[in-house]
Amino acid sequence: MADQLLIRMFYVGLGDFIYCRIPGAHENGGDFHIVIDCGTLSGEGYLRDAVPLLKKELPEENGKKRLDLLIVTHKHKDHMAGFGLPLWDDVAIKAMWMSAAMKPGNPQAKRASKLHELAGQALTQAVTLNLGPEFDALFGAYAADNDTAVQNLTKNLPNSNGIEPVYVHAGQSTGGDLKLPIAGATFHILGPEEDIDHWYLGTPEDSSISKLVQLADDGKVESFISVPRGSEALPRNVAPIDFRNLQSRMLSSALAFSEGDGALVNNTSVVLLIEWNGKRLLFVGDAEWQPKFKEGKGNSSWNTIWNRHRALLDKPVDFLKVGHHGSINATPWGEGIDRAPGTSYEPVDILNAILPPGSKAQAAASTERGRYKTIPEAKLLVDLGGRIGNSKKYAPAFKAADIKPETIKLYKEYEVLSFSSPQPPRTDFEKLAAHAPWVDIMI
Repeated sequence: MADQLLIRMFYVGLGDFIYCRIPGAHENGGDFHIVIDCGTLSGEGYLRDAVPLLKKELPEENGKKRLDLLIVTHKHKDHMAGFGLPLWDDVAIKAMWMSAAMKPGNPQAKRASKLHELAGQALTQAVTLNLGPEFDALFGAYAADNDTAVQNLTKNLPNSNGIEPVYVHAGQSTGGDLKLPIAGATFHILGPEEDIDHWYLGTPEDSSISKLVQLADDGKVESFISVPRGSEALPRNVAPIDFRNLQSRMLSSALAFSEGDGALVNNTSVVLLIEWNGKRLLFVGDAEWQPKFKEGKGNSSWNTIWNRHRALLDKPVDFLKVGHHGSINATPWGEGIDRAPGTSYEPVDILNAILPPGSKAQAAASTERGRYKTIPEAKLLVDLGGRIGNSKKYAPAFKAADIKPETIKLYKEYEVLSFSSPQPPRTDFEKLAAHAPWVDIMI
């Protein structure tokens, strides 16, 4: 409908590609068009199929398609790989926002950049030791093709569109220092904080990940992320048992760095709250949560927002983009927590604030069942399904389409117990059951 706000979550396998159209919100009286992320871990073919579908929704301007705002939440491949492909030459991008953590040379993210560098080195070396297929997904975050996306986003696309990227941080809004040609809607940035190192790494004394970075600065982890020359496969100059020990040490080191860096990048996602016509729409990227917040620790995004910007977060939302493809670590949740009745538990308090039980809010998840047990976490989606107004039972939908649920990857392992329960609309299930290229939310 022309007077309804549209959120369209394209099916791109395991990744995010979100389009939002706000009716009549452009200062020229037309609609305002936004894209949030464009990436996947499932193959670039998904993006090559989806981006042309987006372009059909954009207005023509001077021979190009006009996109009023592009937001890149964080620098993981499943959120930005599409910007490394030649898909945007015929799109006029009017403004571009990225996480403050992505700002080149950011003096408040020096240690965060160091961690990312160490993680890339450790994984690159680990791959040379043939540590197994479990490293494929981890290594993907540091692959060279992601460097092309970074280059395009920070230099090529801004230059070709005559704009400067804005590296946003918590506390900014379109009612303040963020300028857009928009009317009737306000955009609030809830995360990340501007001082990345302080809020998300903490001090070496209080944060294990920050301690790793400090050890690297002191030259004490070099041996853990460097491999002797000639150590491909099984080197002749190293005893087999010594080589296996080296592999084990490399595995431990690479996992520690990559997991720490992965969490840090997720927690520095752009978290965007849009207020429009009395409605509140929350887009959270891959922001993670922890049981509690403490200054000086390596905090998570949700907890930091809750403690520093509660006035904006502590209200029900009308739409929630389910974080991190439905992962258990990206939606505050309290399933299985043993606590006394009436005892406060920060993650539950956050979830009850934004999605109180019985809410009429809408939510959706861009996801695809793959090798991961917690992406998506089926029990979490069922919990959310009981809190929203647009939940869906997929068992009847699959039956009506004459599709066996066993066609879902790892159905028996992770989906069977929740398949008949209401849950938020999912891009993977909609594609399987209805051949839908997207999930639409109308507000």
